[in-house]
Amino acid sequence: MDLPDCNDFFENSQKPDNFDSVRCAVEDFVKKHIDQDRNIVLVTSGGTTVPLESQTVRFIDNFSIGTRGATSAEYFLSSNYAVIFLHRKGSLKPFQRHFQHINFLDILLASGDDVIVQGDQKSRVHSILSQYDHVKSSELLLLVEFTTLGEYLYNLRAAAQILRSAQKRAMLYLAAAVSDFYIPAGQLPKHKIQSSDGALTISLQLVPKMLRPLVSSWVPNAFVTSFKLETDPLLLVPKAKQALKTYKHQVVIGNLLERRKFEVVIVTQDVERWFHLTEVEQKTGVEIESRLIDILTEMHNQFMEPA
Repeated sequence: MDLPDCNDFFENSQKPDNFDSVRCAVEDFVKKHIDQDRNIVLVTSGGTTVPLESQTVRFIDNFSIGTRGATSAEYFLSSNYAVIFLHRKGSLKPFQRHFQHINFLDILLASGDDVIVQGDQKSRVHSILSQYDHVKSSELLLLVEFTTLGEYLYNLRAAAQILRSAQKRAMLYLAAAVSDFYIPAGQLPKHKIQSSDGALTISLQLVPKMLRPLVSSWVPNAFVTSFKLETDPLLLVPKAKQALKTYKHQVVIGNLLERRKFEVVIVTQDVERWFHLTEVEQKTGVEIESRLIDILTEMHNQFMEPA
């Protein structure tokens, strides 16, 4: 089967409206942290949408809300990485993710002209805000949004190409859930599809495998980590190894759908390393990303050492 061409995809997809401003922001961010001799990681997070109309009313989506990406970004920041966080609009973000299930009306108290945090959440909120204040004051985090598949891939390519200047200090951590299928812009209906026209038949085309040009030409000296999610345990490691052989990057993180929150496997050309959280660790709130990022930053340091 012939694989679709990446150039054809970009020629037949619309550039994001804010593309130029995003590119400038990424350029400034990368230059600043190169000048400070800091490692930089591009974390992708959340799922892409595939529009079914030019003026989009309906679209194909997936279940990802960006938990792994947002959590991992925090641990990269705590390891003194600068983080470009390319994320789905409305998905979880670093630090903000901790408050998604908190009703602030229950923990905030108006006291004169001040607002104070009350109850057992006070120390936790204080700790998270302290971490965020350090990240913000040091300008260690750049947020870049996408919604559609096209927006994601345009911004991914631009950010990767800009990161070439960071050489081996650059890492890519590709945790976004990217659609495998799409409808080219030229084939999209201009207006909303009408149900009165009867049953709908949709023909989807394969999305080109962008990992190949990313590794070989967009950012050839970076440390690249991709993800493989499967439901069949017999397929997980073989497909991870096949991805490494095909795309020639450094690491594939494999996870099974039902066990992804507490078990992953790190696959490289030489090693297959499983690790998981114990029941006690799961109950006490240990996040598997904390272990994962520790391992990856150590591997990245070894990758940067002179040959």
